[in-house]
Amino acid sequence: MGFNIEELIMTVGYAGIFGIVFAESGLLFGFIFPGDSLLLTAGILASRNYLNIWYLIPLCIVAAIAGDSVGYWIGRKTGPKIFCREDSLFFHKKNLVKAQEFYEKHGGKTIILARFMPFIRTFAPIVAGVGEMKYARFLFFNIFGGIFWVLLMSLVGYFIGAKVPGADKYLHFLILGVIFVSVLPSVIHVWKEYRYEILKKLKDQISRTKSKGFKI
Repeated sequence: MGFNIEELIMTVGYAGIFGIVFAESGLLFGFIFPGDSLLLTAGILASRNYLNIWYLIPLCIVAAIAGDSVGYWIGRKTGPKIFCREDSLFFHKKNLVKAQEFYEKHGGKTIILARFMPFIRTFAPIVAGVGEMKYARFLFFNIFGGIFWVLLMSLVGYFIGAKVPGADKYLHFLILGVIFVSVLPSVIHVWKEYRYEILKKLKDQISRTKSKGFKI
């Protein structure tokens, strides 16, 4: 990470935290923000009484759900033409395509699973809107995923900060560890669904490499 997330949180306060979680949850440029690490670090700071955990959790839940809802309506209003948009500094079509492929494979569950997958998290609600998922169904997955994501990340940070002396010294490693653990169920789920396709592509790639005279 190229900046200090603790300093960022202390500078922007609750309003800034809300804005970052909101943007990262559904705005096209939101993928640039550190959603998982932000919540984890905010939880650690709450354990030191720099933030109030009872304010932090509801605030972030509302931000996450509202952000996804805005993303959904962006996708619903723009429709498929959003896939024709040119790449820019804050928009990369490949991320949208990845989210679409994930959504086509997993349907409504994508809204929950994507909460723990950077990049896909931002674009999943937009793709759901483009695909015209019924809003009531989308909202169910959105609320469940938003609550689960915020609770897990912030409370893990809170308890680490309360129980691990000098947790801030190992913050980067803790963030990576928590993100890995949180993403693992989604990775396992994707592997079960795609494993035959992945293995087939790998086998085909090895065969093409051998045919070109390279030794494996």
